[in-house]
Amino acid sequence: MKQAKKYVIVRTYSAGVFAGFLESREGKEVTLTKARRLWYWVGAASLSQLAEMGTSKPKDCKFPDPVSRIVLTEAIEILDVTAAAQASIDAVIPWRA
Repeated sequence: MKQAKKYVIVRTYSAGVFAGFLESREGKEVTLTKARRLWYWVGAASLSQLAEMGTSKPKDCKFPDPVSRIVLTEAIEILDVTAAAQASIDAVIPWRA
């Protein structure tokens, strides 16, 4: 049986913060699928809280539409995301300009 991919938050050196399904990791290079850039969030004091509890204010967050796949070349931090936190991230309506 194929194991489900983990949903994670990745903080990078200069590209920002992303949430998505971990496809692979090799050194500092991380590939995510169905990834959203976490451009602006409120309702969580830190990325650690966002990964554990999610946002308490999804209507105030700015997360654009997900991309099908992204390769991040300078990952600094990878956080496992709880099911509740993932649901709150998914509840953020895509931010569009």
